[in-house]
Amino acid sequence: MASIFEATAGKLIGPTTGGTVTQSTNKTTGVTLNAASGQITMNGAELAGAAEATFTVTNSEISSTDVVVVNHSSAGTAGSYLVQANSIADGSFAITVANVGSTASEAIVLSFVALKGASS
Repeated sequence: MASIFEATAGKLIGPTTGGTVTQSTNKTTGVTLNAASGQITMNGAELAGAAEATFTVTNSEISSTDVVVVNHSSAGTAGSYLVQANSIADGSFAITVANVGSTASEAIVLSFVALKGASS
């Protein structure tokens, strides 16, 4: 992790390891990405307006006490999706994507980072 000096000098802090994965089949298909941060390209299947899709991310770097931050980072219609990490457990977490716009068939890209929580 960066020192306070580096953080105040404008450098980003957080994990330096990352990865990418593309979801196959549909928007509820689980993915595996064993990195402290990364990008997930969701499947382009339709997600109706006011609908939600949840999928599991299997990740050996995750502990149940960690905090996972995820957002819609690119592709698709900006502002049309709400994204949340949940069900954080040892070795996995879930992501729920809600379409707050109209019906769309977009392969949106999600970015996540895991912040280490207290050890249990």
